[in-house]
Order: sequence, then C-alpha cells, then structure tokens
Amino acid sequence: MTEYEILLLLDPDASEDRQNEIVTRIRETVERGEGGWDRHDVWGRRKLAYEIDHKPEGFYHLLLFSSAPEVLDEITRILRITDGVLRHMAVRRPKTSAAAPQAQAEPEAAVPHEQDSAAQPEAPPEVQSSAPAEPEPEPEVVQEAG
Repeated sequence: MTEYEILLLLDPDASEDRQNEIVTRIRETVERGEGGWDRHDVWGRRKLAYEIDHKPEGFYHLLLFSSAPEVLDEITRILRITDGVLRHMAVRRPKTSAAAPQAQAEPEAAVPHEQDSAAQPEAPPEVQSSAPAEPEPEPEVVQEAG
C-alpha cells in the first residue's frame, strides 16, 4: 500500500451536501479497493490566486489515505468527470524515517561524565553539534488534473 494525499478544490457554489457526496464517493472507492482512510481535513473557502471557471473562490478539502496505485487511478478518473470539482492534485506522501529516534539517542551518549570533564576541557556548545538532520524529501506529484 502506498500513502497518498489529495487536495480537492471544489466549486464554492456547490452545497455542503454535494461536497460531502464527492468526499464520500472517494472514501468508498478507497475502502472498496482495500485501502485505508487516514484523515479528511476541511480547509474551507479560500480566495484563489486567479479565477477558475469564472470563480474567484474555491472550497478546499485535504484527503489522506493509503491504497494501491490502481485505486488512485480510479479516483482520478472519477474526479475528472465529477461536476463540482474545479481542480485536484494527488501526491505520494513521503515515508517517515526511523533515523530520527537514533539521532536523538546519540547526543546523550556523547556527553562526557563529570570525572572525565576534569581531564578534558569541554568544547563550546557551538562545536558540539549532532549530525545534520536529513531534509524531508519533497512529496512526489503522482497525478494532477488541469
């Protein structure tokens, strides 16, 4: 299973019931494909940088789920033909790394004991730095509707 997120931009003139129907259809498609539904965040009505279909605003929904790639293809097909969807973008979420807990454990082991500190002068805090943290990978755009 691959973890995905879809940002939906829905028609602001669509009723709340219609918006919920669209999200429910996506959720049912994910669950029918034996995927897992993680979260649904409603971002609400936002002003657009430019008009889409002569509309200055849009209603945003963020959907987080895990599924097979074939299920994402079906969701994209559904969103392209659904009235009320202005835009959508599917992105593969980056995997969380297990290196973060190890990086926190290393500085504790590197702290000298009080007995050893008399024999060795302590370096300033700027010099005692842990290994640089890995930057988070950029999410990979899987499919985008235009």
